[in-house]
Amino acid sequence: MAGSEKFGENAFSLVNHLKIKTYSKKRRTHNSLVVVNWHWYWRGWRLNFNTMKRSEINRVINLAKDFFAGHEFRLPPFAFWKPVHWQRVGNEANEIRKCKLGWDLTDFGSGDFARVGLTLFTLRNGKLGDPGMKKTYAEKIMMVLEEQVTPMHFHWTKTEDIINRGAGVLVVQLFNSTKDEQVDSTSPVHVQCDGVTRQVKAGGTVELGAGESITLTPGIYHQFHGKKGAGTVLVGEVSSVNDDATDNRFAKPLPRFPAIEEDEPPMHLLCNEYPPVR
Repeated sequence: MAGSEKFGENAFSLVNHLKIKTYSKKRRTHNSLVVVNWHWYWRGWRLNFNTMKRSEINRVINLAKDFFAGHEFRLPPFAFWKPVHWQRVGNEANEIRKCKLGWDLTDFGSGDFARVGLTLFTLRNGKLGDPGMKKTYAEKIMMVLEEQVTPMHFHWTKTEDIINRGAGVLVVQLFNSTKDEQVDSTSPVHVQCDGVTRQVKAGGTVELGAGESITLTPGIYHQFHGKKGAGTVLVGEVSSVNDDATDNRFAKPLPRFPAIEEDEPPMHLLCNEYPPVR
């Protein structure tokens, strides 16, 4: 279709133009992975992660809007709200704020979004521990480029179905986790794929073509990317309540949300950037 052909050209430009300035970092202070003045800290050590430029975030969001529309996937109205709208909207949008609905784009601190990164839009979600948020489920739509990796991680509480919604091929690599939350490089992994139980060797992969899905339960390490030569992947996620601030265990310490270099104004705010109600 025309939308996907156009996006193919844009994706080539994306790979060639996403260049992110590197900042050198060294060491010290905090017990969890946090960002302070563009520096990431984990267990007292300053880690060598990079920032993302706002101009690159804006460019990728535009590409994602074209890609979703080209595959007849329609986003809700708040996907198109500008930052000025967020200065006016009141308590009626608290579900969007509290449950972090909306645009979510990250390079996991890699400095190379086209190689290691992910573009997501959270359509619906609840909030654990908040009695005012009644939803017990979540849904996302994602854009995964060819050979673009989402790094190895598992969730402590979330169960999720990862679904190919109709474009490209998603390659999912799997490991069990050990009792001390390390990657188990020996035991086979048992997963459900569209209602059928499959056994996958440690480190083995499952390929999801159009319409296919995999169920990932807590403790299963998974990493995924778009298969080379198969095109950009349209990925859906249906899950229990999603909490990216507390429920991601990366095999290697990584930031879930990027630190951003503001080289131009934001086109749309990311889900962790909404201002509070005035």
